[in-house]
Amino acid sequence: MFRFENPAAFMWLWLIPLYGAMVLIALRWERKRLAKGLGPRLAPFLTRSISTSKRRWKIFFQMTAVFFAVLAMARPQMGESKQEIRSEGIEIILAVDVSESMMAEDVKPSRLEQAKIELGRLVDLMPGNKIGVMAFAGSAALLSPLTNDPAAIKMYLESLSTDSVSSQGTCFECVLSAAADAFERGGVSADDTVKVTRAVVIASDGEDHEQGALDTARTLKDKGIRVFTVAYGTEKGGTIPVRDGMGYMRGYKKDNAGQVVISQVRGDFLRQLAAAGGGSFSFSSFGGQHVRRLADELGALEKSQFETTVATQYDERFQWFLLVALLFASADLALGERRAGFRLWKGRFEVPPG
Repeated sequence: MFRFENPAAFMWLWLIPLYGAMVLIALRWERKRLAKGLGPRLAPFLTRSISTSKRRWKIFFQMTAVFFAVLAMARPQMGESKQEIRSEGIEIILAVDVSESMMAEDVKPSRLEQAKIELGRLVDLMPGNKIGVMAFAGSAALLSPLTNDPAAIKMYLESLSTDSVSSQGTCFECVLSAAADAFERGGVSADDTVKVTRAVVIASDGEDHEQGALDTARTLKDKGIRVFTVAYGTEKGGTIPVRDGMGYMRGYKKDNAGQVVISQVRGDFLRQLAAAGGGSFSFSSFGGQHVRRLADELGALEKSQFETTVATQYDERFQWFLLVALLFASADLALGERRAGFRLWKGRFEVPPG
């Protein structure tokens, strides 16, 4: 089978007729200029050493070299081979708290932005696993179903904002239940012969919580779904900026009494939630070592085999076309424009061209 991997390169073929037209125009302009400056009798005498046929061959070599160079850019391929690719790993839901308290700037640039950056690093450290992205606050929304495409996962992480869900607050029970449903709907079908390891990674400040969240975490643990938590923020807390539609800060969030709200991280609850879910708790810290530890803990879990895909690989043949282009370019450089055996006239003596 013969094919071109990059057929878009053929658009550069228009350079060949354009170059030919430009050369013809340049030669005519040169002849007219010489005839005008030197006269119709002297101009041919001074240019008789130039071989018209050699000039034509040089133009042919140049245009042919460009033609084969474009063919090489199109990456011709011939022959194919099949390769079976098996992927192994675990299924992970990255659940990110997008409540307003995550906009606090006690962690720079903000708790939410820091979580997005670190979870992106976690994705890079865990290739081959199936990962989904979920946003939660007062409710939960699955933004990305389980996939092993890291670029897509990071794109959904980057899109997270306080507008990702319809209601504010922090409902951990909601996100755990939604994560379990996401595993059932989009994960590997588990039966008696297939054991799938699943985990939920919750990134939150843990400021609010529901009473049923710990019971839900224990239920998920019994189903084989581990719960890991990462706390973002400081115990001292920080204010929550209020910005307009253009991103300019208008002030800070206030309570019903008109006092500025100070949002504090609640690491104790996140630690309890991770313990109930059979996972681990991490506190986001400068340097990001907790991300590496979390990746190691998730990587140590028992892996399962995902679907097997067959990839078709084609043998590249652009080297031959590139070689032909270089040969024609070398022939152009080696071929001169003077007539063979022509002797120049210098005063009273004829001498061979130097």
